Amino acid sequence: MLLRLPFHLLHSHDHRRPLLPNTIAPKRFNSHIFSHPQSLPRTVPILRASLSPPSSFSEDEPDVELGRLLALLPEEMRRRVSEHPELRLLIEVVMDLGRKPLARFPSGDFVISEYPITVQDIEHATAQVGDFAVDNRAGISRTLHRISAIRNRKSAIIGLTCRVGRAISGSATLLQDLVQDGASLLLIGPPGVGKTTIIREIARMLANDYKKRVMIVDTSNEIGGDGDIPHAGIGSARRMQVPNSDIQHKVLIEAVENHMPQVIVIDEIGTKLEAMAASTIAQRGIQLVATAHGITIENLIMNPSLEMLVGGIQSVTLGDEEASRRGVQKTVLERKGPSTFSCAVEIISKTQLRIHRSLEATVDAILSGRFPNVEVRKMKSQEQEEILQKGPVFDSTLENASEIMLDDALERADVQTRQKESPLMLPINMVEDSSEHKLPLRLFCYGILEATVIQAIKQLKMNVAALQLTDNISEANALLSLQSKLKKNSRIQAAFKSHDIPIYVTKTSSLEHVTKAIRALLSDYEDGLIVFGSIDKIKDSEKADALEEARMAIEHVVIPKGEPVDLLPRSYQVVSLQLDLVRSYQLEARRISGESDVYHLRILPSHYETDEKKTSESSEFDGEFDDFASSNGSTNGSVNNLDRLPLLPE
Repeated sequence: MLLRLPFHLLHSHDHRRPLLPNTIAPKRFNSHIFSHPQSLPRTVPILRASLSPPSSFSEDEPDVELGRLLALLPEEMRRRVSEHPELRLLIEVVMDLGRKPLARFPSGDFVISEYPITVQDIEHATAQVGDFAVDNRAGISRTLHRISAIRNRKSAIIGLTCRVGRAISGSATLLQDLVQDGASLLLIGPPGVGKTTIIREIARMLANDYKKRVMIVDTSNEIGGDGDIPHAGIGSARRMQVPNSDIQHKVLIEAVENHMPQVIVIDEIGTKLEAMAASTIAQRGIQLVATAHGITIENLIMNPSLEMLVGGIQSVTLGDEEASRRGVQKTVLERKGPSTFSCAVEIISKTQLRIHRSLEATVDAILSGRFPNVEVRKMKSQEQEEILQKGPVFDSTLENASEIMLDDALERADVQTRQKESPLMLPINMVEDSSEHKLPLRLFCYGILEATVIQAIKQLKMNVAALQLTDNISEANALLSLQSKLKKNSRIQAAFKSHDIPIYVTKTSSLEHVTKAIRALLSDYEDGLIVFGSIDKIKDSEKADALEEARMAIEHVVIPKGEPVDLLPRSYQVVSLQLDLVRSYQLEARRISGESDVYHLRILPSHYETDEKKTSESSEFDGEFDDFASSNGSTNGSVNNLDRLPLLPE
């Protein structure tokens, strides 16, 4: 049935009124919007200027943003914080119901009011921020500050953590050479070390300096700030907000399929779904820049949710021949597939980074028990960086690592430089009491983390003389190893035995046991039971002379005549070089100790065997790693006693 309206209602001037009370009348058409630009109102360009993000930071921008955070506080609290001498270094403000509010600075906590926080104080702060999401985080529009809430069982807010967010220009300078080549980069570090600040600067650098299409997947609005308009700290990079952290992996795939980015920036990959999504994106040829919680690469390897980021870990069963060739158990751990990221960065501090240029090579080295090659970079100033260390590090031992590749270490034992060592300190009384030991102690650690050794040394209050960690067997003065790992690897036992290096073992890798082992090692150091020396401080002419003497003895006497030869007495380090040369000829030799720290080498032909040699071999089977004092003493019993072999002309 149609409703017929009266004629006068159809033609009256009020025909634009809504017929029903809930109907929304359409807005009137404004023709001046489509007129010539000169006829636009003067307020339009002003509005556009206020909405468009600034292209760069002004000097007063940090102070203005900090003032917007302090506006959340009552007047008295705001005044006390503003008067603090470290105002520009403010970390966060903590307000808990019924407690005194605190302002946290690098120097410590500062009470900003003698009166406890009330419900009105919390309501005053929450009224000036955005809505709290499911993760109980909110922010201030177009700033990087993060406001985190603590709720009671009734979901009422009873505490606030107002963390200061800053965009620091130049914070990613140390990583500029990595990201400009298009390599995917993973940043690892504990909370609060500055991971988000670095990737924000990387996003700006890639978008503005290298003109790439950068898309930021911002789960908690920490990279681009709160509000619909992103913070100017990300430059011209675009930002996709995530409604719920549980669907971050879906937003990652959506960003790739809908917006065609060249670079995707992700903050805090923490779940297996997010790791799988990142791996999928990497296979599509898109550069990834992401962060993950952890201290070292080992943490990612042992994290079942994030191991896919490093290629995944699988247990492999070796055949009998392969296991015998490697000298390991039949079951070993290996990398399953390619790594999601090309490079990885361990953030040691806000000014120091540890860089793994090849993440796959690092994971392979860790799983095989070797030391990965890294670079340690430190920011000396805003315009200057310094590479402190370039080479292997010593904290890359896993519980399941059952093999250490000693072939490379033995081959380069005499040519490695000192760039692979890190200095530590010994007690001052050790240097004063033992005048004969002027050279540093070099320690080779196997199965024990570097951090544990450093902590044990600090606990022993060592502070002056140098103790150095090394991965060169021939340079080591002692081996500190985990007992269970040393038993499984006969090759490392033989390597240290051949170099006459004392071995100290611990039952566990706990700080207490490691400290006891180092204390015993240092006690032997004071008693002079460990031979110390530096191959670097020996003249090149002396080393060349000794090696030429051994070569001529082998080629002119031992091999053609089949007779043993005693070489001239030399220092322990030089004799070690001669011994390596003898072994390269597939011959045997023995060190015979003399007075003080002087030894000489006796080279034996391949068929030569005496009762004296049998006695030496039996002592080796008894587990004695030390054969400095041979049964011969310092007598020379060789058939051909060479006083001195001349050097060959060049």
